Amino acid sequence: MAMRSPMQTFSYLGKLLAGDRIWPHIHETAKASALAVVFSVVLGLTIGLALGFRKLAGEVFEPMLVAAYSIPKLTLYPILLLSFGLGMSAKVAFGALHGIIPIALFTINAVRNIRPILIKTGRVLGYSPWEMGWRILIPAALPEIFTGIRIGFSLTLIGTLLGEMFASQRGLGNQLMKAIGLHDVDLIVAIAFLLTSVAALGSGILLAIDRRFQSRMQTQPGHSPNSF
Repeated sequence: MAMRSPMQTFSYLGKLLAGDRIWPHIHETAKASALAVVFSVVLGLTIGLALGFRKLAGEVFEPMLVAAYSIPKLTLYPILLLSFGLGMSAKVAFGALHGIIPIALFTINAVRNIRPILIKTGRVLGYSPWEMGWRILIPAALPEIFTGIRIGFSLTLIGTLLGEMFASQRGLGNQLMKAIGLHDVDLIVAIAFLLTSVAALGSGILLAIDRRFQSRMQTQPGHSPNSF
């Protein structure tokens, strides 16, 4: 196989995007990845806030999460296929599996780093656990949580692509495996560039949102580090 020049790659990618061949697969991967990211964020934040807010539970279950994440994910994919079947659900579940635990671990650590006075204030105000999380824990821990979400986003995208590569009939992962089997260098490089661009764009958007939120928090009265 001979590598193509960057201009040849861009030219091939332009022709690919101008046609109808690749778009159904882009749509399939985008849909699966978006659903997997949503599940990863929702479940990761829920688990992280619950374990971070309850110290004993966090100390018990955090090592279990770390141990569970060390298990090679591909060994679990046959179980997911048996549970969800060959299709969108299995890809989404496999992608979410890559992102939930990192987001949860970052959230646990972020909650633990919150100043105790903030939690005491919430208890004095009579906040429920849900209100405590929404009004105090999430805003105070958001910078570190966003770091976890950015990492979880990238890992979830990788997990979704792996699911498409090994057990799917559609999607960019499926097309990448076919291109590898056919030694189609142009398609391999084009898909790799496309996926890298999407991952970088998504991470950049999350980083911009994080910085914008932090900037707004710092400019609002009552949110300086010495507020309490």
